[in-house]
Amino acid sequence: MSDKPVYLYDTTLRDGTQGEGFQLSGLDKLRIAQHLDTFGIDYIEGGWPGSNPKDVEFFQQARKLNLKHAKLAAFGSTRRADTPVDQDRQVRLLLEAETPVVTIFGKSWELQVTEVLRTTVGENRAMIRDTVAHLTANGREVVYDAEHFFDGYKDSPEHALGTLEAAAEGGASCLVLCDTNGGTLPSEIMQICQAVKQRLPDTPFGIHTHNDCELAVANAIAAVKAGASQVQGTINGYGERTGNCNLTSVIPILQLKMGIKAVPNLRKLRDLSYFVDDVSNNIHFARAPFVGSTAFAHKGGMHVNAVKKISRSYEHIEPLAVGNEQNILVSELSGRDNILIKAEKLGLKLDKGSPEASAVLDRVKQLENEGYSFEAASGSFELLVRRQLKDYEKPFQFHEYHTSFRKYEDGHAPVCEATVKLGIDGQRVLTVAEGNGVVNALDLALRKALLPFYPEIADVSLVDYKVRIIEGHDATASKTRVLIVSSDGSHSWGTVGVSDSIIEASWIALTDAIDLFLQHRKP
Repeated sequence: MSDKPVYLYDTTLRDGTQGEGFQLSGLDKLRIAQHLDTFGIDYIEGGWPGSNPKDVEFFQQARKLNLKHAKLAAFGSTRRADTPVDQDRQVRLLLEAETPVVTIFGKSWELQVTEVLRTTVGENRAMIRDTVAHLTANGREVVYDAEHFFDGYKDSPEHALGTLEAAAEGGASCLVLCDTNGGTLPSEIMQICQAVKQRLPDTPFGIHTHNDCELAVANAIAAVKAGASQVQGTINGYGERTGNCNLTSVIPILQLKMGIKAVPNLRKLRDLSYFVDDVSNNIHFARAPFVGSTAFAHKGGMHVNAVKKISRSYEHIEPLAVGNEQNILVSELSGRDNILIKAEKLGLKLDKGSPEASAVLDRVKQLENEGYSFEAASGSFELLVRRQLKDYEKPFQFHEYHTSFRKYEDGHAPVCEATVKLGIDGQRVLTVAEGNGVVNALDLALRKALLPFYPEIADVSLVDYKVRIIEGHDATASKTRVLIVSSDGSHSWGTVGVSDSIIEASWIALTDAIDLFLQHRKP
């Protein structure tokens, strides 16, 4: 470590993968490591060498990564009790990983030493000191993670501080204080960090927090204010139990709120966040601070009117600073400005005092009262606006559809069938299709009717289908909202349908999806 105020240490590839639902292949880990390096992360913890075949593969392949900025770290523990450090297999594997940095953890809590390790306080300190010294003697930069440090300090300050002294005596470059159970408050973090700095003024210290009290980010910031020069965390806060300190929140706070230069280009933050979600096959958290799709979303009419005049009236930073964008939502709470701004972003011209703008606003409020929601169905809103404009032409006329579901007692597979009648270019078209379920049959029959006239719809696929019961007190007679996401391979759009019938709600969303696609293809 040199003269950078705060170093970023990413443990997504190790601690992050301990979180439920977050899994990475060896290739996934290599791809994420490359992105972290490009973004400007200082340390990338790759995993625990020898703990599983995936991590073995990662460290073998990581030698070819050619990282431009970040240092790669292998993770492990101190030597075992009563075992010479040069004979400990796990320590040997850490060296064989051939990373410039090795991070090891040791026990800071006397309870863990005596009851879990079943060894003495003196031997525990020797385990820490010996392992750090052995790794540094072999040319490695050693980061020491003081596991359960805050719990250990609250139980016995002298014992916890003594373990840090052992790591410093061994030559650790940084002493990382870990809130392993995630139960410490920011005021406690600051007080204890100040005590560490006073006791060990010549050795840099860092912070590793967990989010069990929803305080991981706040605790990391408190530690930085107390003098911490390294912050450990994961992208999007993935990790064991409720997760780790979220770097996608810490980094912009450091850079934009505290004036601490953390990364060269903060505008790439949202892209990195989405990349990690995509690679790990996780849905992005819409309400994530800074990078979420709703982080700069405005729904209330008065708010939208204000941000249209001056965005900082309801936005604490410029969305573009973190690679995000302002999002104007349309709902029953909308004012005229919501409609105009949203339409403008869609490339549709609505004049403020026009009858079309009033008609769109009235229609939105009417539909939302019926159970529609346009927040995740901007395609349906765009179509609603287009249908109020003079140049809108309906690509097909609906005449009739019929669906059936037949189940047989002899074990024969159920048969789902749909018949669709449309008017297209003055012709009456009748098609029939069987599908895997009634809605699928309806979708196939619709496409079968349209394809001879609009062959381009072969590019459209349905990528998501969600059903929600609205006001369930009517039980099976309750209204149903269907949200469909469609894609043409390069763009996706959402459409929504609401009805007492799930089939009718699906039909509305399906036909709107095709209609909007064809509107975009018009010359």
